[in-house]
Amino acid sequence: MADPGFIVTELELSGAKLIETPYYRDERGYFSVPSNDEAFEQIGIRRKFVQDNQSLSVSAGTVRGLHYQLPPFAQAKLIRVLSGRILDVVVDARYGSPTYGRHCAMELSAENGLQVYAPRGFLHGFMTLVPNTTVFYKVDNTYAPGHDRSISWNDPALAIEWPTISTGITLSEKDRSATRWAEMGTPFEFGQVELDGEAS
Repeated sequence: MADPGFIVTELELSGAKLIETPYYRDERGYFSVPSNDEAFEQIGIRRKFVQDNQSLSVSAGTVRGLHYQLPPFAQAKLIRVLSGRILDVVVDARYGSPTYGRHCAMELSAENGLQVYAPRGFLHGFMTLVPNTTVFYKVDNTYAPGHDRSISWNDPALAIEWPTISTGITLSEKDRSATRWAEMGTPFEFGQVELDGEAS
C-alpha cells in the first residue's frame, strides 16, 4: 500500500519515538493507517508485534503503570488512544544508557492521532485525563504473569509531573504495592535488550 505518511519525532530517550498518524477526513468521518510493517521498518521500528492489548478505564485519574516484563519476556510497545485522553509516560530503565532513569511524558488522545513507541528496556504507564478512555497497544512479546513487574508511578526519584485530578487516583492492587525505582535492580542492558527479538 502507499506510504501512510507517518510523521516521526525522536524522543530524548534513545530509541523511543512519537509518531503522528495522518487522518484523512471527509463527510463520512476519517480513515487512517496506524500500523504498517514496511513503513515502520523505514523509521527504525524493526519489531514483529505478536499481541494487541486494549484497556478501558472508566474513571479519570486511573493510573496503569509503571509496568515492564523481565527477560526473556521483555516487551516493546506501540501505544495509542481509541477514545478519551491520557498522559503517557515512558522511562528509560536500560543500565548504561545516557538517559537511564529519565522519562518522557506526552498527551495522547483519540483526536491528535499520536502514538508512542517504547523499545524493550523501558517502563511504561499512563494516567487517564477524562472518563471512559480506551487505550490500545501492540507488543512484541506475549504477556507472562510470572515476569510482570510494576514500579511505583509516583516515586519521587523519577520526578514525573503527573496532573492533579479532582476525582482522585484509581490504582490496581498490583500498582498500589509496586516496587520503588531504587529497589528495581534493572535487568536491562543498554545496547543489548533492544536487539533481543528484533526482526531479521
